[in-house]
Amino acid sequence: MTLNEIIALDKKYFMNTFGDRLPVCFTKGQGMKLWDLDGKVYYDFLGGIAVNALGHSHPALVSAIVEQAQKFIHCSNYYYIEPQAKLAQLIVENSCCDKVFFANSGAEANEGAIKLARLYFRKKGLPQKFEIITLEKSFHGRTLATLAATGQEKYQKNYCPLTPKFLSVPMNDIEALRNAITEYTCGIMLEPIQGESGVNPANVDYIKQVREICDEKGVILIFDEVQCGLGRTGKMFAYEHFGIEPDIFTLAKALGGGFPIGALCAKEPFASAFEPGDHGSTFGGNPLACSAGLAALSTIINDKLYENSAKMGDYFISELNRLKDKHSIITEVRGKGLMIGVQLNTPKAVEIKKKSLEKGFLIGSVGDNIIRMLPPLIITKDDIDLFIRTIEGIFSKL
Repeated sequence: MTLNEIIALDKKYFMNTFGDRLPVCFTKGQGMKLWDLDGKVYYDFLGGIAVNALGHSHPALVSAIVEQAQKFIHCSNYYYIEPQAKLAQLIVENSCCDKVFFANSGAEANEGAIKLARLYFRKKGLPQKFEIITLEKSFHGRTLATLAATGQEKYQKNYCPLTPKFLSVPMNDIEALRNAITEYTCGIMLEPIQGESGVNPANVDYIKQVREICDEKGVILIFDEVQCGLGRTGKMFAYEHFGIEPDIFTLAKALGGGFPIGALCAKEPFASAFEPGDHGSTFGGNPLACSAGLAALSTIINDKLYENSAKMGDYFISELNRLKDKHSIITEVRGKGLMIGVQLNTPKAVEIKKKSLEKGFLIGSVGDNIIRMLPPLIITKDDIDLFIRTIEGIFSKL
């Protein structure tokens, strides 16, 4: 099919939730590269929005999926599933959690975290503790509860009335957080580094104080690491940057390397609040997804891709700051590892994204004045240099 034929088919049969997509359709990928219908090569600096941590068609991931698919694809959670148990073990042995539940996405994992926090206090005889505090500019998903948790009115306004008992406060304002906590608060849910709103890292001192307040008030601390976890920020988990551990955290995106899977990870005693019948999923933790997860996570760990993320991220940010010194349109470069946002002083982000696509580079935009990069963790210095030369040319002509 031609691109125009695919676009026509999409517009006729697919619900228009993504607006006017960028005019390209990819046919294959390998490593950092993607190819379109005409054979044009693109460098993927968006990584499927932090999903393709291993790049495209990584042999370990492809082999794991094919091998499991040739055995069997699905069975019910009524039965024991070997890849599921092994993936849970791998997560627990490399993180601060004690138990894992598998879902199909980040939103599902976050929904499970909300349920677990509320259920924990109900089973302790404190059913009145069910309020969740989140942060402004956060993004936790598009289900009704995670939408209520998301601190952005633009996503919420068409779905009112929202699920009640969620409250958002400004990031890095510890007094606002402290004042929001009541006898009804069961959890504080946050992204240690906000992604969707433009790559906004929380202050280290702020996160440490949040942990102290949770301990003081008997409130569960939940980290949404769907985007910032699993090597993205230069450490295996983003919480490691802050010198604290959450009680519950969630994963998705990079966990499957492109295959849909999410994980709800919890310490004890919180994990044991879930008992048979309290939560579940038909497809969550299926053999194929968990085989993909095992391959993706094992590769991140064994190849120490989090170290490459730290090293290449430092270089990438330094090169972007060099551009900032030359081009006044850039006001700030922020992020950690390979989770990077570039703030502009003029609404040119979408234009820059489109011009980058024309030049063969995929990047993201947030609103009108932030561009976002989330490349695969396998990225090299040569890849970054090629991108910097290209985008510098774009900046020079704005």
